[in-house]
Order: sequence, then C-alpha cells, then structure tokens
Amino acid sequence: MISEAGRPGRMKVVLFDVDGTLIDAVSNQRRVWETWAARYGLDADEVYRVALRTRPMETFAQVAADREPSECLALLHELEDDDVRSGVYAAFQGASELLHGLPPGAWALVTSNYEHRVRGRFARTGLPVPDVIVDAAAVAEGKPSPVPYLRAAARLGVQPADCLVIEDAPSGVRSGLRAGMTVWGVNTAAAVEGVHRHFVTLREAVPHILAWASGPQRTAAV
Repeated sequence: MISEAGRPGRMKVVLFDVDGTLIDAVSNQRRVWETWAARYGLDADEVYRVALRTRPMETFAQVAADREPSECLALLHELEDDDVRSGVYAAFQGASELLHGLPPGAWALVTSNYEHRVRGRFARTGLPVPDVIVDAAAVAEGKPSPVPYLRAAARLGVQPADCLVIEDAPSGVRSGLRAGMTVWGVNTAAAVEGVHRHFVTLREAVPHILAWASGPQRTAAV
C-alpha cells in the first residue's frame, strides 16, 4: 500500500503533463517524426521508436549521427510549429470539465514541449490556460529529473507534499515521484510503475482529481 499523506488547511494543487494527458497528440507526434525522417531518408518507424524513449538530441545522435544536431533540431522545431498551426488536435474527454472545475491558481502545466506550442494547442481545443506553465525552456533538466515539477510547485508557492501530478509517461511519473509528490497515471491500459493510482482514461479520473483538490485528506492504494 502506498499512502498519500494529506495536509489539512494547506492549499493543494494539481500539476498536469500535457501531451498524452490532456491533449491527444500521439498521431501528430508520429506525423512530425515521419516527416522529419523522410527529409533525411531515414526509416520512419525506427526513428519514431527511438524518439518515443529519448529526448530529441539523443534521438538525433542515435538515428542521424552524421548530421549536425542543431540542423536536426531546427527542422524538428519547424515541423512541430507547423503542426500546431495546421494539425488536428483533440482534448481527451473530461479535460475541459476538469480544468474549468479547478480554482484559478490551483493548477499548472509541466511539459517537455514549449509554451507557445502548448498555448496554440489549448487555443485549438478550447482548454483554459493556467497562470503557470513550466516548459522545456524554463528548466535546465527535463523529465525524469524532479526539477520541472519542483519548479512548478515553487511558482505556485506550495510544498511538494501538497501537489498531485497527473501523468501518462514513465519519465513524467519518475519526475513527479522524485519531486516527492503524489502521482496518478491516466490514459494507459496498465499502470505505469510507481503511480499511486491508475486510471485507464482521464475521464475516469476527473471526479477523483477534483475531490483530491478540494478534500482535506487523501489516501489511496494501488
């Protein structure tokens, strides 16, 4: 059993990952990497397989070691920005209800993407944007380092023990756990290792997240 100690009387906040958690961007990510691979004459399936488990610069080192990394990154950014403008995006069911149901200042976004793309996607899907967004440019160390989630907690003025992290990916889960926060997993068929609670869909998690944010204590087990 993994207990989640509540701290009555203290403000509790919810910290959300974005892609795969609130926004369904899997097909967009695959399309961007397929286009990137085609530009260099690389096998798209292999490139995407590597990209799923590594950061972009690490991906380039594995699949395009003979190319200039800055050139590879510039092309990737160009394709991603174009996708934000022209791609088809959808918010996961329950995302709008959930974000509108949380008090202003009681939630933030913690993403490995960049803020301008997050804002573009949220505008396309009608989701509200919080005051605090910790993106790739805001931290020197990305997930699975605890730094991104700790930065969000600091900006909201709360302690890690008063934060609930909502994630879908192993690196994000590790980041939240290393930060000393409660971590719930969503949108995966099986629970990611380490999560305190698991929900197959975000829709299922909505009432529980809202209750956690408003309740005095929380205790759960996997």
